Amino acid sequence: MSIPQHTFLEVFSVILQRKTCGDSSSYVQSLLQKGTNAILKKIGEEASEVIIAAKEESKHELIHEITDLWFHMMVLLADQELSLQEIEQEFGRRFGTSGIEEKQNRANTETH
Repeated sequence: MSIPQHTFLEVFSVILQRKTCGDSSSYVQSLLQKGTNAILKKIGEEASEVIIAAKEESKHELIHEITDLWFHMMVLLADQELSLQEIEQEFGRRFGTSGIEEKQNRANTETH
């Protein structure tokens, strides 16, 4: 399964444009103006909706809710001035390493 990177880059590019556009009719702009806590609240709501859709075994609804969650995660990235490339690099760093081992390594480096 491959992820169409161009779509993510295009959506993220629009989010970054909306961050600075000053357009009060922009959902992204209004959410960013409300601040990080509002974005986090929306991510929490969307994560809950992903869980419900998965439990209901509705593939169509699950796709819809995961898309909403990923969109709001990208808004958070813009809010925190992070890039998709930074996330991709972190995935690359972890690739081929067991999740258990990666978490242990991260804990070891955080304590030093």
